[in-house]
Amino acid sequence: MTTLPEDPRQFLDDMLAAAKSKGADAADAILVEGTSASLSCRLGEPEDLERSESHDLGLRVLVGQRQAVVSSADFSKQALNDLVERAVAMARAVPEDKYAGLADPDQLATDIPDLDEFDPSEPTAEQMIEMARACEDAARAVDGITNSEGAELGFGKSTVYLAATNGFNGYRQGSRFSIGVSVVAGEGTKMERDYDFSSTVWLSDLDNPEEIGRKAGENTVRRLNPRKAGSAQLPIVYDPRVASSLLGHFCGAINGQSVARGTTFLANKMGEKVFADGITVIDDPLKKRGLRSKPFDGEGVQTKTRNLIDDGILTTWILDLATSRQLGLETTGHAARGTGGPPSPSVTNVHLAPGSVSKKDLIGAIDNGFYVTELIGMGVNNVTGDYSRGAGGFWIENGEIAYPVNEVTIAGNLRDMFLNLTPADDLEFKRATNAPTVRVDGMTIAGV
Repeated sequence: MTTLPEDPRQFLDDMLAAAKSKGADAADAILVEGTSASLSCRLGEPEDLERSESHDLGLRVLVGQRQAVVSSADFSKQALNDLVERAVAMARAVPEDKYAGLADPDQLATDIPDLDEFDPSEPTAEQMIEMARACEDAARAVDGITNSEGAELGFGKSTVYLAATNGFNGYRQGSRFSIGVSVVAGEGTKMERDYDFSSTVWLSDLDNPEEIGRKAGENTVRRLNPRKAGSAQLPIVYDPRVASSLLGHFCGAINGQSVARGTTFLANKMGEKVFADGITVIDDPLKKRGLRSKPFDGEGVQTKTRNLIDDGILTTWILDLATSRQLGLETTGHAARGTGGPPSPSVTNVHLAPGSVSKKDLIGAIDNGFYVTELIGMGVNNVTGDYSRGAGGFWIENGEIAYPVNEVTIAGNLRDMFLNLTPADDLEFKRATNAPTVRVDGMTIAGV
């Protein structure tokens, strides 16, 4: 039986009471209800229209310092009874984890702000087809476009309920809408592809489909007839859509699990300068309509906006309860939680604060350099900071974008890259992790 409970919050409290009656010392439970739909359109014709609805339950029980997590999509009385018994039996059988445990009552979120995370809108199939078709048509209308990989539009809505025996019982709703298109220019062995997209919490905030299509087409055409590049040590400029990947590497390096294991090149760098002077990196879980906003984390702990980097100095790790206990620190409220496993630390809405120089001036000061718009592969070592990735983009000559370049490898070490990074002033919030155009000096370009 898959019928959802009429009162999910009371249902979770009942699950926790059942777990304690079966021998658990503490427990928490998460219930996730979700609806999603997607439509793809290629060469003007809709191809796939899919819709799904799901609900999943996750139960974590603790017997002393032993914990186990079980999950189920079966909400029948017998299945739930078996779920509780199985969870308690598993917890009794596993080794102790001295860092496992729930939040203390004084760590729990009590102020739940409205972050405008949920848009109840749900476009019809006809509206989805119209939007996707308009997006692709605009891309295909750009002179030089010869084919299309298609446009896709999707949306998802979810409600997450979280309760624990420490007294926490809360829920949050979220939604996301996205549209994007990828097209091809050129013929035969001289074809190039590129894309554009928009992703927002509210449907009304999506970029205009025709504008997305036009940008995708223009991005693609300007990549035609690329040249090779020689090997050199030159400045590299990251377009915003790839500059955010540098923040991703940074956030991975300060994740509490990596820090606790000592598998990060930023270990022991707390309180030290790891970026250039003036650089600020912000994690903002309370951003209204942010793609990863949440008023409380996966352990019911209050979230707060933090400067991860303040004037170039590393100020904090990304911690949940387990990693904070392991490191002898306080949780930063970064626990993320699904139904199938225990919490783990993860960032929310992260951005690199904009600088004071324009993109034009940032590029204009470069005699020879490389403007990167695409990255390929994942040659990044989190332990050493060594960085090597395939890239495509445009050559910079005399302060101007000169011609497209592909089949290039860019390399450096993230320690040096962060210290030699200069942001432009063109920050836009298009993703969960955002950065303006950034220049990184002293990197190596390996070409033909």
